[in-house]
Amino acid sequence: MFADRLNAGKKLAAALEKYRNDPEVVVLGLPRGGVVVAAAVARELKLPLDIIVPRKIGSPSNPEVAIGAIAGKQVYLNRDIIRILGVSESYIQEEMARQRKEAERRTKLYQPRGKMDLVGKRTILVDDGIATGATMAVSVAEARFLGAAKVIVASPVGSFESIEWMKSLADEVVCLHTPSSFQAVGQFYQFFDQTSDEEVIQLLNPLN
Repeated sequence: MFADRLNAGKKLAAALEKYRNDPEVVVLGLPRGGVVVAAAVARELKLPLDIIVPRKIGSPSNPEVAIGAIAGKQVYLNRDIIRILGVSESYIQEEMARQRKEAERRTKLYQPRGKMDLVGKRTILVDDGIATGATMAVSVAEARFLGAAKVIVASPVGSFESIEWMKSLADEVVCLHTPSSFQAVGQFYQFFDQTSDEEVIQLLNPLN
């Protein structure tokens, strides 16, 4: 579907053309891979770029399976999955504390000058794909908490169920591809390598 995250970002920007050069719009990428897509969107549409830093809370048996997520002061827990997997409350609290610590590390590393002011802004939240939707859900909540006037969720690809969920949370959802068979975000990219901290920093501070 997409050659790489840069290619996906350019295609996503075309679907967000109405926001070009709008002084009331900002683009926020979800680290790390989402920042590559978001940077392409911001560059194409001449919009300011920043980040929002959610962290997935993985299950004890498989960290890739999200039982929830955090972002700033926002918490989302999927109680149905937690009950089915028999995840203990002590594990949840310990994992939340661990992920908050990592989120704080990334925030300090990526945003040494502090967060962009979102009050009254229309905010486009961008990720490279939406699988369970947990991290995007808390990102929407955090953007609203920070004062965003409107929240737009934008992604090159997402599972049908998650995109429908996002429509109930955000003011607008732009997703280029909602395949009937969705196993992992990476299956829709020809090149889907890990994005490094250094790459995120360079995208956020291109003049450094």
